[in-house]
Amino acid sequence: MAQRLRLPAELVPALPEPARKVLRGAFRAYGLATADLRPLPDFLILGAQKAGTTALYAYLRWHPQVTGPSFKEVSFFDRHYARGERWYRAHLPVRRRAVVGEASPSYLFHPLAPERVARMLPEARLIALLRNPVDRAFSHYQHEVALGREELSFEDALARERERMDGELEHMVRDPAYFSHAWWNFTYAARGRYAEQLERWFEAFPREQLLVLLSEDLATDTAGTYRRVLEFLGVEARGLGSYPRIFEREYEGMSPDTRRRLEGEFAEPNRRLAKLLGRGLTW
Repeated sequence: MAQRLRLPAELVPALPEPARKVLRGAFRAYGLATADLRPLPDFLILGAQKAGTTALYAYLRWHPQVTGPSFKEVSFFDRHYARGERWYRAHLPVRRRAVVGEASPSYLFHPLAPERVARMLPEARLIALLRNPVDRAFSHYQHEVALGREELSFEDALARERERMDGELEHMVRDPAYFSHAWWNFTYAARGRYAEQLERWFEAFPREQLLVLLSEDLATDTAGTYRRVLEFLGVEARGLGSYPRIFEREYEGMSPDTRRRLEGEFAEPNRRLAKLLGRGLTW
């Protein structure tokens, strides 16, 4: 069994929700009192959700020249934007070692996040991790089931995704304070159409500010991918003694028929993505 990291950012998601709220409240109160001392991030890990962002963020926080929030997923530019910059700063470290970053894997998918980030962090380095959209959707579904938020079968949840999202995007765009549970929880297929998401980010930022990686690269060549990220961030190249897996969950496999159907549905979006990135995909 792979060793697990023992870092605060990785321990917190395993705590019961009441304990998490108490800890977050205490950190937030102290953070607000010292917000003026806290620099905005130099880099963001944008997502995608269930694509390895937790592992990458953990590896980066092990580097002595990288720091970030104790809790992963501040979710400012998607979920909490209406709270303002001071609220955001309250979640960031007081002392700058070399670079400060945070990881919130719904940023990639949020329709307004690119322009929000561009206004506040125009020089930020941005990292996107992309996973086979079929596997990502099923992992996302299993995550929601484990949290008790999804009662439908995977097939029924996919069939009802569009219905569940009816009017939600319009509400999100109209009201920055609105939180859409359907958008957050049930967008299993939509989050895997990566090209349209990246195109929004490329419209807001020069391409050289955005590093796009595949989750299988992180899994099969972890050390090499880690070095590439460090170079992108401009910090000293150094490896870790080990690269443990983070929070892997075992569950029954997907129906072969469902997999074939999803592979067909994602075929054209994946071709569009390959053209956008100028590289081949194995999906």
